[in-house]
Amino acid sequence: MRRHFLILLSALLCGLTVVASAWARPVSYPEGWTGLTMNDGRRNSLYVHYSPTADYSLGYKFEYWREAEYTVHALQINYLLERRNRRDSQASWYLRSGVGVAHGDRAGGDGDTTRTVAYTGVALDWESRRLYAAYHNRLTEAGDIDSSFRQSVRVGVAPYLGSYGDLHTWFMLDASHAPESDETLAVSPLIRFFKGTHLVEVGADQHGDLLFNWVARY
Repeated sequence: MRRHFLILLSALLCGLTVVASAWARPVSYPEGWTGLTMNDGRRNSLYVHYSPTADYSLGYKFEYWREAEYTVHALQINYLLERRNRRDSQASWYLRSGVGVAHGDRAGGDGDTTRTVAYTGVALDWESRRLYAAYHNRLTEAGDIDSSFRQSVRVGVAPYLGSYGDLHTWFMLDASHAPESDETLAVSPLIRFFKGTHLVEVGADQHGDLLFNWVARY
């Protein structure tokens, strides 16, 4: 865990000099609701959150981790640390943390168990109308069910520039790194479609696992 802490601390320090938000925008407009489901070869998740202000959001998160075969029910808070708007681009930096319960098999155990789970990480992104780049990480501690560090990086390009209200399309490449996993690296080419308050992503990684994400804002 000391190694994981040092990795996370390094990422936090890097965030002080690099500004950028999570690709699912963890904080919405004031009094806005967001619902999202994210699914890939590592996990299936459902998250609903409410943003009282433009600075933070709070919500319920469910996860099922495929390899370790355990579920998470958590209360998650997302906090906007910094946002910088330029004439042709925007960059944001968030802190995302959650606490709840994890239920599944203990590592090396012989039956189901329930443990307190806590996680934290940073999410950064930068985007213009044409280009996109993002990074996020997460340190998870759930006793003998899970103790892990994960991180992802994503880049993308828009093949055309649409007007307000048009269907917007992005070609993206997502790379996910999980040192404790049997499949340490997962690289997923994907396509993002965005129109109005809905965003959909579809793709697949080199292991043949499908990716499907859907975000809706209200």
